[in-house]
Amino acid sequence: MKNHLSFIYSCCVLLLLSASSIQADPDDNRNVYVVYMGHNTQDHTSASSLHLSMLKQVIGRDAEKHLLQRYTKSFHGFSARLTEEEVKVFKGMNGVVSVFPSRNNKLATTSSWDFLGFPLTVNRSTTESDIIIGVIDTGIWPESPSFTDMGYGPPPPKWKGICEGNFSCNNKIIGARYFKADGRYDPQDFQSPRDSDGHGTHTASTAAGNIVRNANLLGLHTGTARGGVPRARISVYKACWTNGCQDADVLSAFDAAIADGVDIITVSAGAAFAREIFQDSSSIGAFHAMKNGILTVQSASNNGPSPQTTSSIAPWVLSVAAGSKNTDLITPVRLGNGLVINGFSTNPFELDKMYHLIYAGDAPNITAGFNSSRSRLCIKDSLDKNLVKGKIVLCDGSNNGESVMLAGAVGCIMTYAGPFFELMNSYTFPVSVVKPDQAKSIARYIRSTRNATAVIMKSEDVKNASAPYVASFSSRGPNPIHRSILKPDLTAPGVKILAAWPPVAPITQVEGDSRVVPFNMISGTSMACPHVSGIAAYIKTFNPSWSPAAIKSALMTTASPMSTLVNSDAEFAYGAGYLNPLKAVRPGLVYDAGEIDYVSFLCQEGYSTEDIISIFGDNTSSCSQLMEQTKVLNYPTFVIPALRSQPIRVSFNRTVTNVGSATSTYRAMITQPHVSGLQIVVEPDVLQFKEIGQKLSFKLSVQAILRVLDEPIVSGALTWDDGVHQVRSPIVVHVP
Repeated sequence: MKNHLSFIYSCCVLLLLSASSIQADPDDNRNVYVVYMGHNTQDHTSASSLHLSMLKQVIGRDAEKHLLQRYTKSFHGFSARLTEEEVKVFKGMNGVVSVFPSRNNKLATTSSWDFLGFPLTVNRSTTESDIIIGVIDTGIWPESPSFTDMGYGPPPPKWKGICEGNFSCNNKIIGARYFKADGRYDPQDFQSPRDSDGHGTHTASTAAGNIVRNANLLGLHTGTARGGVPRARISVYKACWTNGCQDADVLSAFDAAIADGVDIITVSAGAAFAREIFQDSSSIGAFHAMKNGILTVQSASNNGPSPQTTSSIAPWVLSVAAGSKNTDLITPVRLGNGLVINGFSTNPFELDKMYHLIYAGDAPNITAGFNSSRSRLCIKDSLDKNLVKGKIVLCDGSNNGESVMLAGAVGCIMTYAGPFFELMNSYTFPVSVVKPDQAKSIARYIRSTRNATAVIMKSEDVKNASAPYVASFSSRGPNPIHRSILKPDLTAPGVKILAAWPPVAPITQVEGDSRVVPFNMISGTSMACPHVSGIAAYIKTFNPSWSPAAIKSALMTTASPMSTLVNSDAEFAYGAGYLNPLKAVRPGLVYDAGEIDYVSFLCQEGYSTEDIISIFGDNTSSCSQLMEQTKVLNYPTFVIPALRSQPIRVSFNRTVTNVGSATSTYRAMITQPHVSGLQIVVEPDVLQFKEIGQKLSFKLSVQAILRVLDEPIVSGALTWDDGVHQVRSPIVVHVP
């Protein structure tokens, strides 16, 4: 029996699959591998011929039958079924950057936009319909009202994509492709870009769905559903299926999206653990997207609250954590003694009267070998149907409710000790989930009378005064591989997000639940990611010439500072802060970076000149030359890994670009951490700009000796302030 938390994750993430599994060919000992070869200087025919030639050199005459996919549009490489010995040969071949197994990646909105201060009436650019968001996910349900094309003209002239498979595009969904290297489909999968899962439809509508009035989940949480850029176009790249998102397919999706001409790529999926950058499909794809001026936004993963669990670590990717919003749902329980207890769930059912209430520990299925200590948890077959039929059952545990329903109960009160603002489960009958102390009060009532009764009421909207907080499931930093890069980058709403849903996708995991809903409410960093993608697209409508790094900087440096439920998390939970859409479109200053900056970063991370030439192309300078030009990456955060009792003397050189007022003066404001002996200095502490686009540099120096710390992280911030704009960058010192 799953505990309640794992059930939440399976609902929110949808596919909890082993990230280390490799798809095996049943006919031999070959597995699917990706051979990544970096920058592509050849046309499709020449590159394809080279791939086959390399395979024949290693495998022999049967090479072609083992070749699965070629990547020739936006970067260079292929996927194939290889043995371990063949992999070793490929790793030693000239021009090969990396060879890695094609692993599974995990699939990681009404009031959420209002909570972000981004109302329906916000000022919008007249070019919003020229923006194209590429969605790499489980596909899309085109008949949803979130994707109608009423009032749309034809796609922008730059568009080069297509619509393939048994699928009809329109002027809203202007492109749709699907990728399945191994050709193995589950019965519930549509062999087309059509979504049978729900995840892709939900994320696409959150990023760029049309305005839909009176959206709700079975009558709950009614509001106006809309994406961040409702008039933007969508192109769908289905790389995620019932059995997961294989690296080989994710790379094909990136290859196509870049060549098609999308403006922003949103990926609500990722590896279960951090991988070296050029052995991770999303990092590779996002790298080549960046080279083509496209920002990639990715979910940070749902493996929290443990540290170093984020898998989205590349500096050119914008990694998003999940936070709460201010609107919540409660499910009240009224007892026969008049006491009302506010539990949590997504309960659309209304019971018509008070029902007898029984404790699950008093109803063990003795004939099946269960005793009270097991039946109290309401595990499968543990309840005596004769005792619970027609009653409401109080359980000491929590699950999907199927076992209690099958025993004949009319409702269930479950017990859960975790963070309650995250609870959003849908059930097939009336359920309310309460805290342990509330469950004890209910149990005392049951013991006090021979005729205990209760009624579970329909869920209702309430305000969550504690919002925003980072969800416990949201993956944390510090960055497990690149210690100087803060991850995640920022936080957005990812708890109880209402968005479009296919009628064929289930809303619970209970077999036989055939309810059809046009909108569903789910949680996860997958839901936070498209909020940021939508606002990134919104920024681009007003600033079409901005680089991916400039858009990313605008989002990060205008994010609102946050608190956290766990003090030791701090910026490693929420990054630069909580998404602030209206400030992000006019940030004042940006920390810009381009291809050459990332090349230098990779050199500093230990990549050789030969690797760099393969990745970037033959015209790249040597690593020694690059590191002389760009010593540090111009990132909008400052992270210092430290050793306890060891002196810290670190300097950061940064450059900011004026995108605010032509004539402006910014003054440095330092928020000092509450740690004795920690000194932060900025030189110069005043920046005077005379024109738009002007760049000015500064140095931030940190000195300290960390002796005794209550928490492994201390943080402050540098804010450049001109009286109108506040450009804020976290400063984080941590002891690994």
